[in-house]
Amino acid sequence: MYNKDTVIGPSFSLLNRFYRILWSVVRILLFYPSPKPFHKWRAFLLRAFGAKVGKGVHVYPGTKIWAPWNLELADECGIASGANLYSQGKIFIGRRSVVSQGAHLVTGTHDYTKIGFPLITMPIYIGHNAWIAAEAFVHPGVTIGDGCVIGARSVVTTDMPEWKVCVGNPCKPIKVRELI
Repeated sequence: MYNKDTVIGPSFSLLNRFYRILWSVVRILLFYPSPKPFHKWRAFLLRAFGAKVGKGVHVYPGTKIWAPWNLELADECGIASGANLYSQGKIFIGRRSVVSQGAHLVTGTHDYTKIGFPLITMPIYIGHNAWIAAEAFVHPGVTIGDGCVIGARSVVTTDMPEWKVCVGNPCKPIKVRELI
């Protein structure tokens, strides 16, 4: 699927690159300029490019999505303008979860131990009722548990537990998330 030596060629197939160019055109002409309340329109565009989008999903126009076909958004989740879903691999965002402005969910990296730095992708899973706060960075292969809150500007390099508030660089659980 991927080129093992990115020095001599691209990581992705010609077809993949073609779809990303087509998505970029649609994103620039139809997704970004759409009015904020047009969530159903943006959901339609994402579905047209292979995303699985639940009911009542709010993806705002300034959201940057690398490959919609690697995206699954459960019912009533929200993705803020300025969020970056770098979906070289799969990203799942659970029901009623929120990804705030400036947050980065990155599913790809490179193997620096090999010549040519081959691409490695690992999925990101965000559980239900979770919140990824402003400018947080979530590394490839991370699972965020149901109800977990990731604090602003945190750097998440390992899985985070359910129903905890987690902060820092590296991100660590600091207390139980209690609902009132």
